Amino acid sequence: MLFNPTIYYTVLASMAVLAVIVFFTLQRMEAAYGMTYSSRWGPALNNRAGWIIMEAPAFILLALIWILSPRATQVAPCVMGALFELHYFQRSFIFPLLMRGKSRMPLAIVLMGMVFNSINAYMIGGWLFHLAPPTLYTAEWLSSPLFILGTAVFFAGMAINLHSDHVIRNLRKPGDTRHYIPRKGLYRYVTAANYFGELTEWTGFAILTWSVPGAIFVLWTFANLAPRAKSLNKRYRDQFGEEFTSLNRRYIIPFIY
Repeated sequence: MLFNPTIYYTVLASMAVLAVIVFFTLQRMEAAYGMTYSSRWGPALNNRAGWIIMEAPAFILLALIWILSPRATQVAPCVMGALFELHYFQRSFIFPLLMRGKSRMPLAIVLMGMVFNSINAYMIGGWLFHLAPPTLYTAEWLSSPLFILGTAVFFAGMAINLHSDHVIRNLRKPGDTRHYIPRKGLYRYVTAANYFGELTEWTGFAILTWSVPGAIFVLWTFANLAPRAKSLNKRYRDQFGEEFTSLNRRYIIPFIY
């Protein structure tokens, strides 16, 4: 029942439409966490706890879908599921523990993130382990040009994301609470290089699975992170003025947007 095709494809279509709505909504409403945190969003959690609670449902739910699936031992779905889990293990259990400072995250943001990540795991897990045509993801898929190209793009995006997070973490010395302009790596070209890395990752995943749910996840990633990158760009411009604007950085995609 959970992976009834009618229900599943209705969820996919709804998420595609909602991504467009969210993109335009976030042009006018700033998500209040990190550099743009605001107490106006109500009760808040410690940033580390917030990230774990928000991201872990994707890791846990996909693992359950995988384990309980009749395709749980098929090689290609398992490899693709492992790539998804690799990302979310890092985001759920490693990234938060590396955080510095005492930032907080609104509970509302945490809850919205939990819902989105759970639906995303449902979309990806449902496709890989239940609804993809049985003859699509055979072992031969792992040597196909799409899988090889997509995997290369996926790991390139992960490397960009991890390096960009490292740059941000090391902008401050212990005890320092000021903001600084990141200048290393892809930050030379975009305001939010970490977001560009994540967008690249999921573009790679969409290619290596060559699937509609993969494409919808890319759409959602852009819809969520592009307005956020634009908000960060504005914060940097307001705080640093010409020192930042003279760098002529794009928001999230080098030379484009």
